Amino acid sequence: MTMNDWRAELRLELEKLVDAAVVAGARQQDVYAALLDETGQLRLGYERDPDPADDVSEQVIEEPSNNWPAADKG
Repeated sequence: MTMNDWRAELRLELEKLVDAAVVAGARQQDVYAALLDETGQLRLGYERDPDPADDVSEQVIEEPSNNWPAADKG
C-alpha cells in the first residue's frame, strides 16, 4: 500500500466518521477539534515510543502444542 493509498483510505473513513457524528447531532467544528486532539495524542505517544513493534516485549508468543486429540489419531 502506497502512502497515497492509505491517505485516501484514511480520508474516506474520517469523512464517514465526521458525517455520522454530525448526523447524530455533533457540531462539525467540535468533531474536527476532537480529531485534531486525538491525532495530537497519538503523535505524542509515538514520540515516546516511535516503533510500535517494540511493544511486543510483554507479549508471550507460545509455540503451538501437539497435544490435540486429533494428533493422536492416525
